[in-house]
Amino acid sequence: MTTNTYQYQEGFGNHFSSEAIKGALPKGQNTPQQCPFNLYAEQLSGTAFTVPRTHNYRSWLYRIRPSVVHTPFEPVDACSSLVSKFNDSCIVTPTQIRWSPFDMPAATDKVNFVEGLRTLAGAGDPACRNGLAIHIYTANTSMDKLAFYNADGDFLIVPQHGSLDITTEFGHMSVAPNEICVIQRGIRFLVNITDKEVRGYILEIFGAHFELPDLGPIGANGLANPRDFLFPVAAYKNETDVDWEILSKFNGRLFKAKQNHTPFDVVAWHGNYVPYKYDLSKFCVVNSVSFDHMDPSIFTVLTAKSNTPGVAIADFVIFPPRWAVTEHTFRPPYFHRNCMSEFMGLILGDYEGKSDGFLPGGASLHSIMTPHGSPDANVFEVGSKNELKPVRVGNNTQSFMFETCYMLSVTPWAMKTSGKVQDDYWKTWYNLENKFSEPN
Repeated sequence: MTTNTYQYQEGFGNHFSSEAIKGALPKGQNTPQQCPFNLYAEQLSGTAFTVPRTHNYRSWLYRIRPSVVHTPFEPVDACSSLVSKFNDSCIVTPTQIRWSPFDMPAATDKVNFVEGLRTLAGAGDPACRNGLAIHIYTANTSMDKLAFYNADGDFLIVPQHGSLDITTEFGHMSVAPNEICVIQRGIRFLVNITDKEVRGYILEIFGAHFELPDLGPIGANGLANPRDFLFPVAAYKNETDVDWEILSKFNGRLFKAKQNHTPFDVVAWHGNYVPYKYDLSKFCVVNSVSFDHMDPSIFTVLTAKSNTPGVAIADFVIFPPRWAVTEHTFRPPYFHRNCMSEFMGLILGDYEGKSDGFLPGGASLHSIMTPHGSPDANVFEVGSKNELKPVRVGNNTQSFMFETCYMLSVTPWAMKTSGKVQDDYWKTWYNLENKFSEPN
């Protein structure tokens, strides 16, 4: 589904310029003695100043008041279900885990996007700029005069149910199921709820930014094409004497400050550190047209690279509708033990490798070197005997994977409080029989 409520600019990795009022951007310099329309110039740096130019991210914002105009931050009574420190309070297990769909807020409760954040798993520590966290969100009310920013990392948001109407300092984005958005570290935003209720997944990375994967011998085209990534255009409000709260996630804790004006007062901006969205239906699938499986890395939309070549802090991978045409091949996903952790979610439909149990709004986690595989006994039988003619796979469905090189710890909320762990998940494979035909 594509949402076109707002205007956007196109192109991953571009340096953009945007004005809500013509002439609001200074010409030829970033910090003139007096900015047009008496605006304030403010730089937002997403990387250190001296990072190589190919990976240096920053934007200049020209706003009615600088973001520093607020009261001191004060701690917020933290929700124990939002976790950024994966220490001994979390649960370590190699067991395969699957969750039923996570509950929506009760109709009698008013829960906004931030209040509805719950952490499922993660590794590392934002204070050391190393690691990640996986969250679920549910909400049924908009953020009213409340802006949020994450000082710990970048959010990759995957709506599963209901659309998000997001206001950022750079402008507006409307993000529906089967679309994603990325809001980087430090960018203030709020989420308006236009549907009765919403639910989705979040991948938070502490120490890097997302980029397009290298294509290697695939060539210049394919997978997620740069032109399909959409970036907001400048939009602002000019209001004073209106009470706002600024909520910050800083080193795993929540803090709040107050100010008497909107934080969304950026009249113009330019730069390459900008939130963006992407429609997953535009992914150009590449796969085998002869025999065997390509590795699932061929379905990578975005990656956050580690310092080890070819190893990702996190990959965002999807399994979209496509054709299966391989010959002499067991076509369902194969059995596997992996040096990476695999967290999977289902946005819509019925995942091809599971006949039941893996449902939209639920999830699974297969940890490093723990055996797993999509075929249960029924899927294995069908996949072993089906006529191998060209068929469409995954019509009207969309599943995804957050894959990481880290060993993930699971939060107490995910394992116990949520009540969604399927204790009999291990039985998925238990009926796989010994089919060995030993020669005489």
